[in-house]
Amino acid sequence: MISAVRSEGQRATRTGDSALELARHVLAVEAEAVRALIERVDGRFLAALRLIQDCLDGQRGRVIVSGIGKSGHIARKIASTMASTGTPAYFVHPAEASHGDLGMIRAEDVFIGISNSGESAELMRIVPAIKREGAKLVVITGKADSSLAREADVHLDAAVAKEACPLNLSPTASTTAALALGDALAIALLDARGFSAADFARSHPGGSLHREALKHVADVMHRGADLPMVRENATLKQALDEMTRGGLGMTAVVDAARRVKGIFTDGDLRRALKKVASLKSARIARVMTPSPRIVAPEALATEAVALMDRHRISQLLVVNAAGELVGALNMNDLLRAKVV
Repeated sequence: MISAVRSEGQRATRTGDSALELARHVLAVEAEAVRALIERVDGRFLAALRLIQDCLDGQRGRVIVSGIGKSGHIARKIASTMASTGTPAYFVHPAEASHGDLGMIRAEDVFIGISNSGESAELMRIVPAIKREGAKLVVITGKADSSLAREADVHLDAAVAKEACPLNLSPTASTTAALALGDALAIALLDARGFSAADFARSHPGGSLHREALKHVADVMHRGADLPMVRENATLKQALDEMTRGGLGMTAVVDAARRVKGIFTDGDLRRALKKVASLKSARIARVMTPSPRIVAPEALATEAVALMDRHRISQLLVVNAAGELVGALNMNDLLRAKVV
């Protein structure tokens, strides 16, 4: 009886290990499918981008995304991502399009069809009507020589070496690749149209995304007695004491009018240890970083995140229109505020 229980337990363990191995294999195959797309983001991608930008000029055209089956789910998500990031887009089911929904498509539009095989009958059935209407056709397929690819104004190649399914049948890696390519298009359009965090917040008024995206630097910064700062004639030891008190990994360095002269961070401290002989007597002006990056209190907190990312820093000083230091924040403050 005991040996039977042990055998059952061992079998369960092997099954668990096998499941983990399979799960990791799926993730590896899908990751490789996306990675392979990078080299295919070329002139064809730019051509698709230009078609969509041209259709949106004058705010007349829209993007229609379509697909059947699993590709239909991907198409619906791509349309949703585009719409939420400033590109007028919607999903049309290809079967419904054959029964009246084609009336929504205009000559100024761009139609994006998604099909791994490039032979989806439902999509092929409506291609002549799309062409007759004068709309542009962009297709995302895994077959460059497919019927859809041949009819397209622009073909985006989303071919994968294999599906993640052990049978190589269920759409897995191919749908992931199509989704990633659609996301790349959506984000490239976001950037080209100058879509901002405030724009994003306006299109998400119903949830926490709106509240978090509209938080300002003044909402999350440290101020008053919590703001670490020393005068420019302070010693290095005084600056270290102020850094410890403030708990932000930095202290501002200011003049008598609270105008920012520099910042002293943990990184500056490491560099100072190699430069000065005595921590007690060294002056902060010698080891600080002068003219540090600053942000206005009325700026969106997401702008502070972008500034930190761009310059690879983790703290910012907040300065008002009069040039006075009014606050400071670091990446942990932004994380706590759920801005990032």
